[in-house]
Amino acid sequence: MGEARLRVDAVMREVERDVRTRLRQQLIKRGGAAEYEDEAMFDAVHAVIARAVDERNPDATILPELLDSDTDWRLQTHLNLTTHRPAIGRFILTAKRRLLLPLTRWLFEYSQENFRRQDRVNRVLFACIEELAIENARLRRALAARSNNP
Repeated sequence: MGEARLRVDAVMREVERDVRTRLRQQLIKRGGAAEYEDEAMFDAVHAVIARAVDERNPDATILPELLDSDTDWRLQTHLNLTTHRPAIGRFILTAKRRLLLPLTRWLFEYSQENFRRQDRVNRVLFACIEELAIENARLRRALAARSNNP
């Protein structure tokens, strides 16, 4: 009966802190931002990015609207074969499947370069967002220091 009761929230905070510490150390080892040497700075950046990932709807962002609202910015990697011809449509779809699907395999190799380029753009955008989060955390820290020392 003398067992100490663990508080789940406290244990989870400690686990999350350990995970963030390991992540921070791995990022520093791989050449991440020098600002991550400061644990408080990393925690502030992590909080901003985690809030953006966890609380934002990825389908409701302003970037695609600013770039070009007529273009769908999500990658479409599947092949959807349809027909608008009611009578001969089945035969056309069969031919497409027998001819187009083998060609799709060849086209996939050709398209891989485009996917690599898109992956690079995504990574650059992530880096930009991270830099903005770092700058945001830096400015918040400076503002807090200023308000504490009038």
